Amino acid sequence: MRVGFISTYPPIECGIATYTKYLSDALREKHIDIYVVSHLGGSGPQVFPCFDYEDGDLAERAFSMMVRFTPDVVHIQHEFNLFGRYEGVSVIPLIIQFRLIGIPVVTTLHTVYAGMTENQMVILKSIFANSERVIIHEPYQEQLLRKAMDEDLMAKIRVIPHGAREVELVPDAKKVLGLPQDKKIILLIGYFRPSKNFELVVDIFPEILELYPDAILVVAGKIRGKEYRDYRNMLFRKIADSPRTNSIYLIRGQLPQDVFDTILSAADVVVLPYRISSQSGILAHCLAFGKPIVTSSTEAMKEALKKSGAGLTCDDHSQFVENIAHILSDNEKARELSQNAINFVRDVISWSRVAEQHLGTYKALMDIPEVQSHVITVD
Repeated sequence: MRVGFISTYPPIECGIATYTKYLSDALREKHIDIYVVSHLGGSGPQVFPCFDYEDGDLAERAFSMMVRFTPDVVHIQHEFNLFGRYEGVSVIPLIIQFRLIGIPVVTTLHTVYAGMTENQMVILKSIFANSERVIIHEPYQEQLLRKAMDEDLMAKIRVIPHGAREVELVPDAKKVLGLPQDKKIILLIGYFRPSKNFELVVDIFPEILELYPDAILVVAGKIRGKEYRDYRNMLFRKIADSPRTNSIYLIRGQLPQDVFDTILSAADVVVLPYRISSQSGILAHCLAFGKPIVTSSTEAMKEALKKSGAGLTCDDHSQFVENIAHILSDNEKARELSQNAINFVRDVISWSRVAEQHLGTYKALMDIPEVQSHVITVD
């Protein structure tokens, strides 16, 4: 079987790029032939960058490149604004062109949340109308979509979770990073943007230290390009002005995978105080490393922690203070949350298991008649 991915791809700085790499690698391990047509900047084996974010002829560029590889199935990783102007509207003619020549399209929706705009819903309805299957990551997203989509379109949905790696902790991570080895680490990690709400944890950090003094706060990440500079500057001012600024460590810059893994390995608790979330690649990495998690009570986070048992959700800042301090001070509770995370990855959301579910979706779309004879498959 040959599957064509259309997506952003590393080394482009994007969570969907990373997602696509892990999924395509897992499928290749199952002997699936994968070709990736990506935005300019993508690179790797059988990766073909050919279009940029706002190309007026984006759909034609991506289609013309992909069709040369004669894929059995095309799988588009969708996020708003990845595919042209006006929320990424070029994804629609792209899907339709494959439909017109009989190549089935699977589209994964990486953003589904309450309160999407009218323009976003126009695009989603068109994706549903023209894709053979639509993958989402969480059951609650199906309930949100059901309010806006016709029932016949909802039949196209397949719920497949966000995958996670099976990894080992980086040894002596605190020492490698030059962090105090006698302190427990509260970690904020990821791109700096308003929806992450990192400033909440900086604000409440002095209160956490009143309950658990032997902790430091590590803030790791950067902005992407020039976006959200005002937010980054505000966050840095809060760090500088904090009465406990001497206990806050800032790790700035792009975090290559090995550095990212080392930072996560050093953490004792990871805090995800997001205001809005559809799903989180950072959350998947936390689960992979068996890190106890404290999150806001968005639907995505509540659903993820209910299934994994890997952390605690919070409705207000006092609960953040209490839950973070509880995990830091109760080693038995921290070990329980950590083991729950590791078990959940192994048994439910490892990339190998997620790839199997994708493979089942692809195979169901292949129109292969039964042959009563000797058949040799060479995939």
